[in-house]
Amino acid sequence: MSTTTIATPAAPTTAPQEVDNRSAYVAFGLAYVLGHGGAALSHGADPVLSLPGWLPTAFLATGLAAGSVLSTVAAVRAKKGLGKPESTTASLLGAIWVTGFAALFLLITALADLTGSADLQSVLWPTGSALVVGLIYLAEGSARRNALHYALGTWLALVAGAAIFLGGSGLFGVLAVAGGGAYLVAAVLERRRLVGAGAPA
Repeated sequence: MSTTTIATPAAPTTAPQEVDNRSAYVAFGLAYVLGHGGAALSHGADPVLSLPGWLPTAFLATGLAAGSVLSTVAAVRAKKGLGKPESTTASLLGAIWVTGFAALFLLITALADLTGSADLQSVLWPTGSALVVGLIYLAEGSARRNALHYALGTWLALVAGAAIFLGGSGLFGVLAVAGGGAYLVAAVLERRRLVGAGAPA
């Protein structure tokens, strides 16, 4: 008498890890609020605040650098223990940052060259950066099934597109309030998302 053994598929040994974006969101949010906010208040012939021109840029650069490092650390932690397909996806998503900003640099440099307007860079860099980050968040949110990250990316992309119509202090003000504010709101909502996903929060 023979017995038939039915093979059952092995359970996956690893589960996708959630990326905790809270610290990165806070860093990026403060960079927008302090950097773009400082630029908005000190911009123009009759500024609200008299700040050295380098100070808002320093706030922005410091916050963006900190946010980038914190994002990378969070993504690397979440990548540990993933299978090869998921690990490859995570690596490809990380590479988008380099590609996106390299392309933005080339585009802005070329446009400033063609138009002969150096001032164009002061408009295109803040809005272009927000647009690129927003589009990257859309890709990351889709791949990770992270609706909050996706929604933040959608908002940033739309804010960047709308802000460029204003120019001057209005442009920086919109990025500070609508962009920085969105990051800080997302940082608060991220804990709820992690709890809902069963990740430690």
